[in-house]
Amino acid sequence: MSWDREQKVPRGWEGKTYGGVFYWDALFKSWFMNRTNWIIIGLAYIIGLLSTSLMIDSTSGLTLKRLAMGSAILVALAAFMAITLRVGFAIAQRRRSTVALKIKARVWIVAVMVAIFAVGYFQLRIPQPKYNDISYQIRERDRPLVHVRGTVLNEPRLNDRQRLKFWLKVVKVDDEVVSGKLYATLPLLQGTGIYPGQQLSITGFLYLPSPPSNPQGFDFKQYLARQGIFAGIQGTEANFEDQKAGWGWWRLRQRIVWSQLQGLGSPLGQLVSSIVLGGKAVDLPSDLRDRFIAAGLAHVLAASGFQVSLLLGLILKSTESIGTKPRLAIGFGTLIAYLGLTGIQASVLRACLMGVAVLLALTIETKVKPLGSLFSAAVIILLFDPLLIRDLGFQLSFLATLGLIVTLPKLQAKLDWLPTTIASAVAVPLAASIWVLPLLCYQFNTLSTYSIGVNILCTPLITLISLGGMLSGIVALIIPAAGSAIASWLFYPTTLLIGITNFCTSLPGNTLAVGQMPLIILLIIYGLFILIWCNQWWQRRWWMGLILPIVFFSTTAIYNSAQVQIAVLASQKSPIIVIQDRSKVILINSGQNNQAKYSLLPFLARQGINTIDYGLAYDNSANSATEWQK
Repeated sequence: MSWDREQKVPRGWEGKTYGGVFYWDALFKSWFMNRTNWIIIGLAYIIGLLSTSLMIDSTSGLTLKRLAMGSAILVALAAFMAITLRVGFAIAQRRRSTVALKIKARVWIVAVMVAIFAVGYFQLRIPQPKYNDISYQIRERDRPLVHVRGTVLNEPRLNDRQRLKFWLKVVKVDDEVVSGKLYATLPLLQGTGIYPGQQLSITGFLYLPSPPSNPQGFDFKQYLARQGIFAGIQGTEANFEDQKAGWGWWRLRQRIVWSQLQGLGSPLGQLVSSIVLGGKAVDLPSDLRDRFIAAGLAHVLAASGFQVSLLLGLILKSTESIGTKPRLAIGFGTLIAYLGLTGIQASVLRACLMGVAVLLALTIETKVKPLGSLFSAAVIILLFDPLLIRDLGFQLSFLATLGLIVTLPKLQAKLDWLPTTIASAVAVPLAASIWVLPLLCYQFNTLSTYSIGVNILCTPLITLISLGGMLSGIVALIIPAAGSAIASWLFYPTTLLIGITNFCTSLPGNTLAVGQMPLIILLIIYGLFILIWCNQWWQRRWWMGLILPIVFFSTTAIYNSAQVQIAVLASQKSPIIVIQDRSKVILINSGQNNQAKYSLLPFLARQGINTIDYGLAYDNSANSATEWQK
């Protein structure tokens, strides 16, 4: 006898047999084995985390007023969705549809509670300095010379000023016991040989990171605060005892990087290592990195699901002849090893969790639902670290994978007149780009004009370099010289990839400043994407989804061409002045020490300025000339 969910249990019968089924057992099954309920609750958790961008900022945190406003928004959103689905259910019943979705009120109540919990959970996980944090040792305008002792937390990397940067977990400052982490920089010669886990003493000047002095400038203070770092030290000297370096993923990563560098030289070796292991694995020359970003190939320099899918496919293909359990063990071990080598980046973690789902499905001989795997991976990752909801890499990885799942099949169907290999090479980057471009425009106020074409052209090269780099890395762990020999085979494809990137970035109009996109426009664009994905009426009229972005960009361009304003940006010496006289733009000074990169260019992009008609420089130094070239 089946259990009727609408039927009420008589008083006193709770927990007893009713209709041949235990009531509480049936209630448990109706809640915990109902996929729809879990989807709604998971979405509620993610929406709650996303709403924190409207309630919580880096200065005042979560206030009672913002919590009340956010809770009201979440309740209104839940009510709107409930009413919409109820109306849809009624329409579906009239049309006798088989896909009607009816969700009870108690599910929405739980969803709202979960969303509000997500807001509070996010606030609790925001790093805060402890009572004895080293940042409290610094006054606002004081830069004391101190001796700091602590433990190195990560591999040193070069910053834009050619100094080594790393994180230091502090134990003592002078003779006082303190806690916290420092953003440490050292001269290149002083920092040679530093490795994670090493005990280190640094002599230098403590300072508090400052917020950006210009609108839309890089917020170095907020960037460090997200990592739990609230102070920095500009080191002049480092002292460390000769210690035997312990085991760590960094040693294996370093072995691979050095092997590929020996086989290909610089910068080809660093580029291959960055493609295979991600940007955290190697110091890629800043000019090469900037060219890849400008060409729309930034994802190539970050380990992601693309590399994980190639690696997992390679392992599954090579282990077809062995048993299920050994195959599962090899697959798990490979994913864990790759995750460790890349430094546990959010995009790789998401891809590895989906890879685990594939391995488990092969073990129990069932099919994997990619959308469900992606959703589950996102919820699991955000449960462990809710702060990743604001990580751009995590957002782009999720959206690109979603595009491959929901848009790629439709694009391949439209391109069925092409050979399969060519159709896939065109459809894969196009499907991912469609979903990530709005977010990139919102974050950076720029559009890489040739990015889709460059990605289509470079996908075969990236695949070849990734496979060759993985093979080289595996061999390098055993025999470094053999790994170098294999890496040398990648000389021509890597050189060709750099050549294509340089050519595309040298073309006129390779980067288009689109102006500041309001959040509501971004939400509407993704709302249209979801409608086109879910609704057949919108699928037949997909071109309507292009109208809003075109109208927005056209309106922004017309508005900027009619604007008259003078903007003065803070600079170390002479101020930077941008004069807009309708369609003419005059720039006075460009700043120094990467101010063009971190202050001026973001401002011009936010204003939608693509051309400078006249320029005036007060400083004739080489540093100023470099800033003008940027």
